[in-house]
Amino acid sequence: MWLEVSQGRQTIPGEEKQTVCLWLAAKMLVSPMAERNKDSILEVLADYVDDTCSTFGLELGSGTGQHVVHFAQALPTVIWQPSEINPASQQSISAYIRATKVTNVREPLSIDVSQPWDQWGGLCQSCCDFVVIINLLHMTDQSLEGMFKGIGQLLKPGGICLAYGPFAMNGIILPESNVQLDKMLQARNPEWGLKDVEELRQLANTNALLA
Repeated sequence: MWLEVSQGRQTIPGEEKQTVCLWLAAKMLVSPMAERNKDSILEVLADYVDDTCSTFGLELGSGTGQHVVHFAQALPTVIWQPSEINPASQQSISAYIRATKVTNVREPLSIDVSQPWDQWGGLCQSCCDFVVIINLLHMTDQSLEGMFKGIGQLLKPGGICLAYGPFAMNGIILPESNVQLDKMLQARNPEWGLKDVEELRQLANTNALLA
C-alpha cells in the first residue's frame, strides 16, 4: 500500500524509508497492558526455554504482536509462530516483525481455535516445544475443550503449555477489578468469563498436558 504513495513522481532520498516507517506505525496496534506485562511473562517463559538448541513455539491469539517480537528478541534460539483470527491484528503482527527486524518470527497464521486442530494453519502433530496463551482463555466459550485437545496434539512429548491471564481459584475471583472484568465479559457473551484453575487442570490432564 505504501508504494502507491510514491507512484508517478520522483522519490526524494530517504523519503521511501520514511514512508515505510509511517506505514508500519499505522499498522502497529499498541496494547498498554501488553507493554506492562511482557517482561514478567518473559521472565517465566525463559525458565522453560533450552537456549542450547533451536526450539519451536506457537502463540495462540497473538493480539498486537508486541509479546511475540519481545520474546523473539530475548530468546533468539526459539522459532516463533504467532497466530490470530483478526485481520487487523494479523497486519499488526506483520508490521511488528518488519519494524523490529526479528528473523525468528514467522508470519502469523490465521487460527480459529473453535475449529479442529488439523485446521490450525497446517501445523503438524507434535511440532511444538511449547504453546503460549496470553489473555485468551477468558474470551473462549465451548471452544475451550477443543483448544486444549489441539494443544495436546501439537505439543511434542515433554512439551510445555504456558497460560497467562486472570483466573478464578476454587470458584473465587480476586481482586475486585477481576470480578468486574468477569461481569463485563459475561455481559458480552454468557460463555465468556474467567476460567477456574481447577477446570483448566482437568482439561490439561484429559489431554495429557500434565506430567
